[in-house]
Amino acid sequence: MNRPITTLFMLMSVDGKISTGAADDLDVDKDFPQIAGVREGLHQYYEIERTTDLWTLNSGRVQAKIGVNTKKIPSRTTVSFVVIDNNHLNENGIRYFCALSKTFVLITSNADHPAFGVEERNFHIIYQKELSLENALIELKSKYGCERITIQTGGTLNGLFLREKLFDYVDIVVAPVLIGGKDTSTLVDGKSLLSQKDLSKLGVLKMQECVMLENSYLRLRYEVVR
Repeated sequence: MNRPITTLFMLMSVDGKISTGAADDLDVDKDFPQIAGVREGLHQYYEIERTTDLWTLNSGRVQAKIGVNTKKIPSRTTVSFVVIDNNHLNENGIRYFCALSKTFVLITSNADHPAFGVEERNFHIIYQKELSLENALIELKSKYGCERITIQTGGTLNGLFLREKLFDYVDIVVAPVLIGGKDTSTLVDGKSLLSQKDLSKLGVLKMQECVMLENSYLRLRYEVVR
């Protein structure tokens, strides 16, 4: 394979929501710890997250929501981060990831992104006039040695990965909560299919493991077979 093996790893509600609402100040990382019946088992998701790939791909919007643009500069980890962003991260957000990452790669279509003013030895930019997830993955493997990567982006980008057949595995932790709301982001968003001729764009899964966790949480692991 000329690109990394990918795994979609997410925390979602029973009805498939990956946020607690449509506003940017609503977020499962901030809100689930406040909800009785949900917070008790939440630690299991973060424990599993620490066992995922040493490369992880995120979206700038999600990272801005959790505050990296204003956070203090962290200590370095052994994880390499890839962020897709055009206008959500500021210079502090970029420097945050440079400090946090073994290798940090920004994928952007914005020639005026503040990242172009940052120089760090472990920082690289993949500039694309139009976003091509497949080409970006190929470059991550060929230039930076990324063999496996965990995808943790928002619903819209997850939808692009799905439609371009770029998911190899799916690993989902299901929290015991119903959220609702047609405008609340789900595991996979983006454009809906409009005809039966597009059914080939679905992601068909084969169950690898279904684990009942503590406090009514579930872990579902699948291989994407087509």
